[in-house]
Amino acid sequence: MSSISWADSYLGQLRALAGDRVLLFVGARCVVRDATDRVLLIKRSDNGLWALPAGAMELGESIAGCAAREVYEETGLRAAGVTPFAMHTGADYTFTNMYDHTYQLFVVCFRVDGYGGHLVRETDETTDAGFFAVGSLPAPLAGTVPDTLSDLTAFEHSGQLVLK
Repeated sequence: MSSISWADSYLGQLRALAGDRVLLFVGARCVVRDATDRVLLIKRSDNGLWALPAGAMELGESIAGCAAREVYEETGLRAAGVTPFAMHTGADYTFTNMYDHTYQLFVVCFRVDGYGGHLVRETDETTDAGFFAVGSLPAPLAGTVPDTLSDLTAFEHSGQLVLK
């Protein structure tokens, strides 16, 4: 899977101009489940953590388009439909990454409602990928995974968008 280089991405260009300032990161995180309700996780090549497919929105792109693109770039699967179920925003979602770049997140979490294609285990952004039962997720696991899965459960029980 080919993806845009960091330097050419919107956030890469903005980071080059802004230096060490805290930047707003607008992006999507996706929960993809198979027919047996297992969750798709990717092993990120940059930090080695198992995580949900996710990434930053590019200029001119919709947030739903971002979600579908990230799923494709990181797994080779094509999302047939996505449903937003949570928004993670605010100071509690500020983090500093391994490159010492600090971001405040505005992430829309999506449930992928169907997909096609074949799972690609290794991409430009991943070293592995697979479906896992929620009770036996692999380690090391990104901290965003349990929170996101909990929000999806709450959404599916209440029908209400989770706002954080």
